[in-house]
Amino acid sequence: MTENLVLGAMLFGTAQDERRSFAILDHFVDVGGVWIDTADCYAFWADPSGFGGQSEELLGRWLARRPGMRDRVRISTKVGCEPTEAGRFPEGAEGLSAPAVKNAVEGSLRRLGTDHVELYWAHMPDPYTPLEETVTAFGALASAGTVGRLGCSNYPVWQVEKARWIARDHGVEGFTAIQQHHTYLRPLPGTRPVVSHRFATVTDEVLHYLEHQPDMALWAYTPLLSGGYTRPDKPLPVEYDHPGTTHRLAVLDEIAAETGTDRNRVVLAWLTGGRPAAVPIVGVSTLAQLDEAVAGVSLELTAEQRARLDAAA
Repeated sequence: MTENLVLGAMLFGTAQDERRSFAILDHFVDVGGVWIDTADCYAFWADPSGFGGQSEELLGRWLARRPGMRDRVRISTKVGCEPTEAGRFPEGAEGLSAPAVKNAVEGSLRRLGTDHVELYWAHMPDPYTPLEETVTAFGALASAGTVGRLGCSNYPVWQVEKARWIARDHGVEGFTAIQQHHTYLRPLPGTRPVVSHRFATVTDEVLHYLEHQPDMALWAYTPLLSGGYTRPDKPLPVEYDHPGTTHRLAVLDEIAAETGTDRNRVVLAWLTGGRPAAVPIVGVSTLAQLDEAVAGVSLELTAEQRARLDAAA
């Protein structure tokens, strides 16, 4: 079931050194992993330069030292958030104009040492560029074979649908994937999320939309709340501080006991087996954490267990 798991490479090359990053990447492929997610801006905030690109550069070195590996993995990367001035974000982000997209994809391919990526994302909405310009720039990349599928991250539903209509009108490839923060716990309505951007948390509106768009995939980032489910030293973000969290954690613990697993594995099983199913992006720092994630996406919940998890409020 590792095709349902994406390895997040955000901190590879910065907080995560090359030796450990390579070991995790090797193990991911050894256990059947395919998708690796990065971005041109990863991780500008963790590097003294104030610019990103370190994650893509590390992946490029790893691929170069593993003959034949490029044919075994699929690369997902993003454009839109790299600072144009050192560390200046979000006001100094590169954005999604046609020239910015062209320049960014060329830089990503150079750092990755490849001539294409399988999935290319608009990292976040650009309020200063007409959506039509972004959509047609992305469509041109797909037509040229430079990228495979197209996705949008941190977008509100109305803008996703508008972008898809623009793509249809122009006869170009449109977005067929959404990447947002998604996990089992629900944030308190009306709170400003700590984990994600303003429009980036999956809501009932998003799920309803996806249920009626069979060609759209849902990728879920920070599904395990950076250790918040299982580690006492990693408190839950403030938006989850409400009674509903207590109720859902209680049911989560019940199911974990019944399956002989833990909260993290049950959360991943709930995500991958949901309707619509989500593809979790998991960042890890140890091989043990990676094995736990693989076990989570391989865990099958019964219909009754899933119903109890869904009903908790």
